Amino acid sequence: MSLSSTIDAITNPSECIMERRVGHVDDVKIGEMKEVMVGETPVLLMRLDGGYRALGARCPHYGARLVDGLLHDGRITCPWHHACFDALTGDLIEPPAIDALAKYGVRISGDDVLVDVPDAPESRRTLPATFARLRASDDVIAIVGAGAAGYMAAQTIRECGDQRPIVMITSEDRPPYDRPNLSKDYLNGHADPAWMPLRPSEFFEQNGIELLQGVAVDRLDVAGRAIELSDGRSIAYAAALIASGCQPRRLDVPGSDLDRVLTLRSFRDADAIIAEAQENHRVVVIGAGFIAMEAASSLAARGMKVTVVAPDAVPFERTLGQTLGELLQSEHERNGVDFRLGRSVACIEGRRDRLVVLDDGERLPCDLVVVGIGVAPATGFARELKLDRNGGIIVDAMLRAAEAVYAAGDIAAFPDPRGTGQIRVEHWRTAMQLGRVAGFNIAGRERRFDGIPFFWTQQFDATIRYVGHAPSWEEVVLRGDVAERRFIAYYVNDGRVHAAATMGRDRDAIAIAEQIRRSGFPTLDAVPQ
Repeated sequence: MSLSSTIDAITNPSECIMERRVGHVDDVKIGEMKEVMVGETPVLLMRLDGGYRALGARCPHYGARLVDGLLHDGRITCPWHHACFDALTGDLIEPPAIDALAKYGVRISGDDVLVDVPDAPESRRTLPATFARLRASDDVIAIVGAGAAGYMAAQTIRECGDQRPIVMITSEDRPPYDRPNLSKDYLNGHADPAWMPLRPSEFFEQNGIELLQGVAVDRLDVAGRAIELSDGRSIAYAAALIASGCQPRRLDVPGSDLDRVLTLRSFRDADAIIAEAQENHRVVVIGAGFIAMEAASSLAARGMKVTVVAPDAVPFERTLGQTLGELLQSEHERNGVDFRLGRSVACIEGRRDRLVVLDDGERLPCDLVVVGIGVAPATGFARELKLDRNGGIIVDAMLRAAEAVYAAGDIAAFPDPRGTGQIRVEHWRTAMQLGRVAGFNIAGRERRFDGIPFFWTQQFDATIRYVGHAPSWEEVVLRGDVAERRFIAYYVNDGRVHAAATMGRDRDAIAIAEQIRRSGFPTLDAVPQ
């Protein structure tokens, strides 16, 4: 009988446990994992050196089948967005998942492997609500920002058992939410607003995390260990995390301050664009980076007529190289998006309709303009800290910026564990990775950041996953078939792979990240071909 076969369940009424035979003891080799069904519950069955383990089979992030990922060094890595879990316990190791995997009983009876699942199985394990009786304390942990890094730090602090009060400060009017979806499923209409929060409001109440919404930070007083707020209040802190993220760069041309000239960074920005998209049908997107191109894809999927204007010769050429840039451009063109590349905007005109005037005199009539020309660190209040030339906060490997002050997320310039110097990465998963390490350190669990940057982009039917960090490269080495959309692009310096972009080879993307994590930059003959 194969491992995926099942037989009638044996139910233990007293414990409401359903036990089911899922295969023969030799059906799975050591180091392998299989997905089996226990009733209607998918279970990830693994055979490790210490025996069998049974965990939830779906990633708690977006529901990917973990059996399609990678089991390596005691870690399970999700094939879609590289969340990592402990193979023994199911505990969360690395985001973007924020929950652990459900854990099920497994035992050997003779030659049979038996798995038991509760009658009402859980799909994940979240933090227990053990902080309702939080002790009174003046040792406040202040977190500036309620994005990826700030949220992940708060959760990690609580996972460590640190019961000091946490205050999260955000200028937005809502609790932490899934920012990557603003330019993807939320903007194209496939994600309901109720699906976007990372946690329900009760989670923050139960775990002693106070959210100060709709208030900005005016100044970080490092010497006085205080944060001065825009409403006149001041918060004294025992430890502070700066995770304020970035703010969109503004277009500096005449007419850029007209209405219906919008940027996309926040939930409110996305709602404003959606409202205009429901009333209008022509949009000019300025910029050819990830946010701009994802917005173009989403708005075209809504049926809008989209024109992209950018000075680049090819979209993403400086990030992904010419070949992949041309691939994504062709995907957009196949879906009706027009391009004006190698061009810049001279001005924006119009009273009712908008008119985008290009540097060569071409005039593009439209109803809406979306500007996506990059972001800058939101660190104007933190001038007492050491900043890099772009405004990022310089931190050490523990993410310390000063005594009792840490920084994480898009604004953190941290030392590359692979020895290339200080780097700053503006991506959601990296921000969450940094926030998790900062949370451990604030809670007294000393951790050095050694994560591998990873991001993904989805534009129409094209999904690219990128691992590593290569702001520049000497050559791009392609393996596989770009036309068939099954390939790896390696970004190489001195004969060594610093990063890779993949399409249709999700498990290889994980394997490359693991190679970089274990041993630094591999040679081309050591990576998947």
